[in-house]
Amino acid sequence: MTDFAARLERVAQNPDVFKSFGRGVERETLRYHQDGHLATTSHPSALGSAYANSLITTDFSESLLEFITPVSHDISTLVSQLEDIHHFTQTKLGAEKMWPLSMPCYVGSEDDIKLAQYGSSNSGKMKTLYREGLKRRYGSLMQIISGVHFNFSFPESFWQQLFGDQTEEQRQQSKSQAYFGLIRNYYRFGWLIPYFFGASPALCSSFIQGRDTKLPFESIGGTLYLPYATSLRMSDLGYTNSAQSSLKIGFNSLAEYLDGLNTAIRTPSEQFAKIGVKEEGEYRQLNSNVLQIENELYAPIRPKRVAKAGEKPSEALARGGVEYIEVRSLDVNPYSPVGITQEQVRFLDLFLAWAALSDSDPMDYCEQACWRENWNKVIVEGRKPGLELQIGCKGEVLTLQAWAKRVFAELTQIAERMDAVEGSGAYQAVCDKLLSWIDNPQLTISGQLLADTKRLGGLGKVGCTFGNEYRERHLNHQYRIYSAELMEQEVVRSRAAQAEIEASDTLDFDEFLAQYFSYLQV
Repeated sequence: MTDFAARLERVAQNPDVFKSFGRGVERETLRYHQDGHLATTSHPSALGSAYANSLITTDFSESLLEFITPVSHDISTLVSQLEDIHHFTQTKLGAEKMWPLSMPCYVGSEDDIKLAQYGSSNSGKMKTLYREGLKRRYGSLMQIISGVHFNFSFPESFWQQLFGDQTEEQRQQSKSQAYFGLIRNYYRFGWLIPYFFGASPALCSSFIQGRDTKLPFESIGGTLYLPYATSLRMSDLGYTNSAQSSLKIGFNSLAEYLDGLNTAIRTPSEQFAKIGVKEEGEYRQLNSNVLQIENELYAPIRPKRVAKAGEKPSEALARGGVEYIEVRSLDVNPYSPVGITQEQVRFLDLFLAWAALSDSDPMDYCEQACWRENWNKVIVEGRKPGLELQIGCKGEVLTLQAWAKRVFAELTQIAERMDAVEGSGAYQAVCDKLLSWIDNPQLTISGQLLADTKRLGGLGKVGCTFGNEYRERHLNHQYRIYSAELMEQEVVRSRAAQAEIEASDTLDFDEFLAQYFSYLQV
């Protein structure tokens, strides 16, 4: 029996393990007008405070909505929560709709992209200033690309089965080590996610106006595409940061990761220093380091812990270890009104469980460079027949299809165990479906979307067609988990919470920032 099979056997002895995965979703979507143009209106007041609403907020810009579900242990509940939030939001948007694609709709000028506003409190102004820094560093267009973040945790019963009885300190160390093992395996094989679910093989030509690119784009009307691309959102044209490519952040332990992250937020950048921090009394960015704050680190997966009030993400991790992981490599699924499907969630359950139960050797910087190359290949030409990938600096070179089938041989073992507990065949059905996509790339989401883009005559027409359909579905939806009353109560609560924070400030903004970044002086 392999080590993987032995660990799966050990965990599966407690059926409750597979019923208790913790899952949450953060879904981003742009508000847009009937003609497919970006909405330039402010965040609708009827949605409450973007600063304090626990379900509906904004990301980079006023037009970029972000929907957040609480942690749940049932997939249908998770999706129903998303559907309820979309329904409530659409009832407050008037004629505006929610863009169903990751890559932005038509943007006439970067000046149309209004930075998200969070009120007059120091912490609210800091959130907007952080976005001002992002705008000056990378441009606003990159920042309004939409994605779906999937938060995932294993239950305590999983760790009990895997590690047996331990002290609380031992258990937390074991969990953190296991989550970093998962993260390393995610980097090695997580390119399966853009292969199957990448949904940005094309982009609006307005997106790259004035930008140099060596990619051999083909065109349909005002749409540019690459024949075999899966996720341009994750390419150098999309949500990446070349300034971070030289950072040395390792994933072999929590200590190594935190050391690399803390070095990065203290590393000055000659490029960003040219922007200036405060010029003629106006702030331009929080600071001129490679990372203004930890959240600026772009990564396809992150270790996380719920932070206490005033605690930075790295401080939370240092205090209590890894509590959950955040998967950040999902494009918005254009074939779902809420950007993600139950099938995708089931695949992520299987893949993340596999990544945690499989052997995971330490990863050096040579291997990091290797996985980056693999991801880039899959992102730009993942549907190309015979595409080869090398796992590890001295590892085997096999086709994408051969590597994928190796992984699925073990994913199906987990699927059988999970279906037995659930009393269904849903996990094995997902495996069977995606196995058929391995040898038939046209069945992947990017393959389907590119075909629809060609059929309808451009990405804008695809977005508007789907957007019209989803608007009607959102409006006609009936609440399943929440209610109109509960949603309205959250609107009122969020406004009051923001007002209370604004009234409690005692420092001026300069003093607040100096205090917040005092750790950089140590």
